[in-house]
Amino acid sequence: MQTNRFPWRTLTLVATLTAGAASAVTVFAAQPATPTPTVRPLAVAISTSTTMTETTTTTTTPPTPLLTPTEADRPAHRAATLRPGDRGPRVRELQERLHSLGYWLGQRDGTYGGLTVQAVLAVQKVHGLRRDGIAGAAVFAALGTDPRPQPVHGGPDRVEVDKERQVLYVVRGDVVQWVLNVSTGTETRYWANGRSMLADTPSGRWSVTRVHDGWKRGELGSIYRPRFFHRDGIAVHGHRDVPAHPASHGCVRVSFAAMDWIWSAALMPAGSEVWVY
Repeated sequence: MQTNRFPWRTLTLVATLTAGAASAVTVFAAQPATPTPTVRPLAVAISTSTTMTETTTTTTTPPTPLLTPTEADRPAHRAATLRPGDRGPRVRELQERLHSLGYWLGQRDGTYGGLTVQAVLAVQKVHGLRRDGIAGAAVFAALGTDPRPQPVHGGPDRVEVDKERQVLYVVRGDVVQWVLNVSTGTETRYWANGRSMLADTPSGRWSVTRVHDGWKRGELGSIYRPRFFHRDGIAVHGHRDVPAHPASHGCVRVSFAAMDWIWSAALMPAGSEVWVY
């Protein structure tokens, strides 16, 4: 509303301010008699705006980079945490290292997917680390300093299931060739068909008695491509959920992809040994 009442004075004031503060005083003296309080606040507001503009336009310093090239090459940076969903060459390096030590993860494609999580879980279980499937400093340290795990039993080519660590070893020539994350029986009781049963994975020296290529239906549901090794119907089979802890009714769960690989590589043929401890 002030602009509508004094348009010609405002224009004269803006023009005069660009010429300097001294000229502004002259213009106010030449104008027709006007109440001074009406004009002085307007001059102050314009002067303040001019100062703010000058301050803003002089700020031209570029931002400082978060990491210099030298810092980015340091080992501590290379060992920064990798998580599910990450992609890129550092994930590919992690996958190559896992593969070289026998932690099976399928394709090494630079994507931190479900099978990479399974392999990292296996590392954490073998080395007694926190089981979260995330490759942090402790996982990188284990992969950098420790060799592949050693089998517990001697003898012919076999599979060993370590219930305490919740891993499966594929042993060839008394050397652990591959390591898989697994989930075994909870060792708790459950009810099925009116009976109380124990969800245990029996310890001992067993052998593969029969196999089924496909979904096998049983009294507790269907299981994927099982390889049975115990008379109670205990088998190594594929499952959608292979957590970091015991979760099954007694069978040895592996991922669907890992079970497909066991079949394609003929790793548990009928008659082959299975040690559970």
